Amino acid sequence: MTERPRSSRDASGRSEAEQPPLPPARFAYDRHTWKEIAHLLANLPMSLFGFVYVVTVLSTSAFLTVTVIGFPLLAAGLMGARQLGKLERARARALLGVRVDEPSRLPLRGGKHGFFPQLWQTLKDPVGWRTTLYDFIRLPWGILTFTITLTSLFVLWPVLPFIARGLTNADRAMVRGLLSPSDELERRIAELESDRGVVVDTAAADLRRIERDLHDGAQARLVNLAMGLGLAKEKLLEDPDAAAAMVDEAHGEVKLALQELRDLARGIHPAVLTDRGLDAALSAVASRCTVPVKVTVDLPSRPVAAIEGIAYFTVSELLQNVSKHSRARSASVEVWRTEDRLLIQVWDDGQGGARLDGGSGIRGLADRMDAVDGLFVVESPLGGPTTVTAELPWRNRSEDRG
Repeated sequence: MTERPRSSRDASGRSEAEQPPLPPARFAYDRHTWKEIAHLLANLPMSLFGFVYVVTVLSTSAFLTVTVIGFPLLAAGLMGARQLGKLERARARALLGVRVDEPSRLPLRGGKHGFFPQLWQTLKDPVGWRTTLYDFIRLPWGILTFTITLTSLFVLWPVLPFIARGLTNADRAMVRGLLSPSDELERRIAELESDRGVVVDTAAADLRRIERDLHDGAQARLVNLAMGLGLAKEKLLEDPDAAAAMVDEAHGEVKLALQELRDLARGIHPAVLTDRGLDAALSAVASRCTVPVKVTVDLPSRPVAAIEGIAYFTVSELLQNVSKHSRARSASVEVWRTEDRLLIQVWDDGQGGARLDGGSGIRGLADRMDAVDGLFVVESPLGGPTTVTAELPWRNRSEDRG
């Protein structure tokens, strides 16, 4: 999980040095030639089926876009096109020896993000649209290759291996160009665009929480404080002892209001994180946990403030879960850097049973990680222990300023 080698990739998912060249033509009838002939003869029924499917889906969904079922029908059609692409890749692999990686699955957006974000994600799927294009343009090619191959079987028998190799090389190029995960970056961009909704929802929830905490906490205390001081002012001359008691009570309210404001500010972005970084900030969080927590931070420098903040609040939320739900006797927090990733691991020896869909804010943490191209893994068998591992992209503060 921590190693993510990056290299130049072509359309088939292989590096340029690994990509095999197209096979040369030769005058020979061997098993490879017969497989190529079988592929060319199968082009007509396969291309006819794909063309009819695509035209039917596109025309029907376009006609129905004036109703509520048009776009869902188009999305279902694109999902079906993905399956046709999978079938064509399998056929090319079996008959042409073309090894093309399967594209990544569409990310699912369940829960509160619901139906419409998932629909929009499917409608923007580049793999589905490239497969649709492949099936749409293949009918003329399927007719041509079927006709040439069938005719050559009876007329141009001596040169048929040469013809078959040339035609199937064109098929190989089309499969690699349109049916491979060549636009993985495009898919990631689409996924990250979708994840912006998660960030917006999280920010809106945080603002509502701050507003609620201010209204129910510090604001209410300050209102009571103002009323108490007003009453004390009225009694100052006629009943100095009662006024003094009211002022003393108001002083206590001021202390409580200040403490609530400090806690609220810590929940927004703690000063210790800004001034001293993750090591000191996480140590402060661990000191408030109800179980002993060992904190180990091994970072050569500080990441940008956004990543640092996500790391802080992730650990803070996880340690709150340890305090409230785990029944643990001890816990640990480890933070370190590996290449261009910031890694976080929170462990406890509690009862286990934590799940991404189990509440306690864990689903929200996973969504927040996903929104910044991070990873979030929970290992928590019943009976424990629980290990939560998170990855974030690393960016130096100097790089951010540059």
